[in-house]
Amino acid sequence: MIESIAEVYDKLKLHYPPQRWWPGESQFEVMVGAVLTQNTAWRNVEKALDGLRSAGCLSLERIHQLLAADLALLIRPAGYYNLKARRLHNLCHFLLANGGVDVLGEWPTEQLRRGLLGINGVGPETADDILLYAFRREVFVVDTYTQRLFSRIGITAGRHDYEALRRRVEREISGGAPEFAQFHALIVEHAKMICRKSPLCNECPLQLECRHGVAIASSTH
Repeated sequence: MIESIAEVYDKLKLHYPPQRWWPGESQFEVMVGAVLTQNTAWRNVEKALDGLRSAGCLSLERIHQLLAADLALLIRPAGYYNLKARRLHNLCHFLLANGGVDVLGEWPTEQLRRGLLGINGVGPETADDILLYAFRREVFVVDTYTQRLFSRIGITAGRHDYEALRRRVEREISGGAPEFAQFHALIVEHAKMICRKSPLCNECPLQLECRHGVAIASSTH
């Protein structure tokens, strides 16, 4: 079994080409995407972002000015659009109330994280998406794909503690924000290509070290 998170990262780097993630033309667009991606696939987020862009509304000021109902229509492809419209307005209010993106970029990481977590509708995963990909802070994102992979290969067992797992990755992976971003992106790619809900274990570079893969391989013999 794999015990080192760094070993997982090394094997994924050998199996996949470098990933370019998170897509976004500006820091603010990355933040919007982080809210929109809650409980939906990225392809739906792209449709919602395209809708905002086509309407000339993919900016902090424009989203803040939009009526909630109008914003909800523009982001409808992302699902839960009424809820996400409120959350986007909450995010915009926080940004504007604190001087905007550039001013917040000067805040220490822990202060910025506390501020983001204080926004209604922003939980640890969304906050860390914003910190890592919009502000390039040394924070790892523990998402559903990470939980699935780490559980299957035995890094975690049963329920996990988000903060403890995040800090463990940050201790074991060197290189700071660029490496955290690349590792997270590789996990996302691996989860989409192989480590799905119904995994393709025979194609997995971690199969020999994965208890899930070993169990499937044993059952076929």
